[in-house]
Order: sequence, then C-alpha cells, then structure tokens
Amino acid sequence: MTFNSMSKLMAFVAMSFLISTNSLAQNKNEDKELEKETSATVSAARREVGKHGFGVGLGQTFLLGSLQSKGDSQITGELFYSYTASYSFDLLVNLHSSHHSYQGKDVWLRGLAFSIKARSYEFDAFSPYVIGGLGFYEPRIAKDGVQSERKTTFGFNAGGGVDLRLNRRVVIGILGQYHNPFDIKQDETEDVKGSYFKLLLTSMYLF
Repeated sequence: MTFNSMSKLMAFVAMSFLISTNSLAQNKNEDKELEKETSATVSAARREVGKHGFGVGLGQTFLLGSLQSKGDSQITGELFYSYTASYSFDLLVNLHSSHHSYQGKDVWLRGLAFSIKARSYEFDAFSPYVIGGLGFYEPRIAKDGVQSERKTTFGFNAGGGVDLRLNRRVVIGILGQYHNPFDIKQDETEDVKGSYFKLLLTSMYLF
C-alpha cells in the first residue's frame, strides 16, 4: 500500500470517527432535553411534602336532622388551609359561615373544622381521598323572632373527595363533608341540635 493510499485511508477513518462522535453527542443532547421535558411534566403532577396551601370552596349546604325544618339548603362558600405533612397525609382546616331561613325560621351555621386528609393512592395527577376530624361549631336557630343563645360546641366531621393537580401550584377538586356539632342545651328555647352536609367545588393554591 502506497503512502497516498494510507493517507487517504487514515483521513477517511478520522472523518468517520468525527461524524460518529458528533452524532452521538447530538443524540445525548436530545436525550437530555427529552428527560428534562419529561421531568418537568412529572414534577407538575408529583406531590411535594412541606407545602402550604390556601383555597376556597363553593357549593351546596344541606341541612339535616332537626335543622332541616328550620332552614333551606342553599349555595355557600368557605375558606381552606392545607399543609402537606407527608406523601399520604395532609392537614386540612376549613372555616365556614352561612345563614339559612325557611317560613319564619332561621339557622346560622359557623364552624372551624380540623381534618386529616388521607390518600390511598394517586393515579398521575388524580387522587381520591378521605377526611375526618374534629372542630369547633356555633350553630344557632330562631323561631318567631326568638333566637337561641350564642354558644360554642365541639363536633366531628367526615367525608371524602377527589383532587386534580393542574400544576405544581394549583389543585382543583370536589369535596363532600359531613359536619355534626354536638347538641347545645338552651334555657329559653329548644335545644340546638342537628347536622349538615356540604358538597363543594374546591380550588387550592400551593406555595
């Protein structure tokens, strides 16, 4: 083999090596970009521990028990605070106040409820959950202009719902929550007792 032939062969090998190296580098860069995009997509749906959240709920409040004959069910709103304690459990606090009337009778509902929110599993950005806890309540009733005394009582709540995580900051969902304040004894009027159920559309901002 002559010197010119060897030079041409070496040049060909060197050119082939450079082309293959550039091609591999380009493929690696494309893989990295795809990995970044996939990671960003996954992180938008992934739960993050230690997050605070503030939100609102809007829906129907249904009066139950003895409260049902004293007020009409209607659309109400409430405020929420949440804290992501772990991948399975959240602290959920809600504050609500509403007024219901029916045929000369009135019901006032106020509550500050503390709940544990537990998720059994998550499917992508969709997660069902159950909640349960205790709270402070101040239900009052009125009939023929005579109002019950303003007293605060303890009570429990339970329910469930679903969340849909739109991105790392915004979560929307549906919540059904049952509230049962303990009975309040009255001196001048009938005792205040009964419960109520809320079916809400919720929206939460996380930070």
